[in-house]
Amino acid sequence: MRVVIQRTKEASVTVEGNVTGAIQKGLLVFVGIENADSVEDIEWLAGKIVNMRIFDDAEGVMNLSLKEVNGDLLLVSQFTLHASTKKGNRPSYIAAAKPDIAIPLYEAFIQQLQLELGKPIGTGIFGADMKVQLLNDGPVTILVDSKNKE
Repeated sequence: MRVVIQRTKEASVTVEGNVTGAIQKGLLVFVGIENADSVEDIEWLAGKIVNMRIFDDAEGVMNLSLKEVNGDLLLVSQFTLHASTKKGNRPSYIAAAKPDIAIPLYEAFIQQLQLELGKPIGTGIFGADMKVQLLNDGPVTILVDSKNKE
C-alpha cells in the first residue's frame, strides 16, 4: 500500500456535488492498493499514520501525533499512486489492484484507522470521480509505502 499523507487545516471530498467526507485539523490520506497488499500492510500503515509525530507541540516542534492532538482523518482511494512511468508518456496502472481485491482492503483499512484513532474517519467513495479540497498545513506532505519500510 502506498499513501500520501498531508497535514491539513481543513479538507473535504465531494462526489457528484455531495460532500462525502470533511475534516478540520488533521490528515488527508490518499491510499493506493496493489495486489500484494494484506492485513499486515493495513495494520502497519494505520499505526504509522495515527502515531506519526508531525503536529507541532507548544514549542513549535513537530513532536505530536494525530492521536495526541485529537485530529481528524480523511481517507481517499487513489489507484494512480501505483502509476508506472518507466516507459513512454502514458502511465501504466497495472500494479494497482482491481476493485474485487482493492475494495475489501480499502474497507478494512478504514476500520483499522478508526480503531487506531478511536473515532470515525471521513472517506471518499471508492472508484468515484472525486473532487478533493484541502488547505495543507505547513505544507507537510509525506509518502509512505508499506513495501518499503524506511
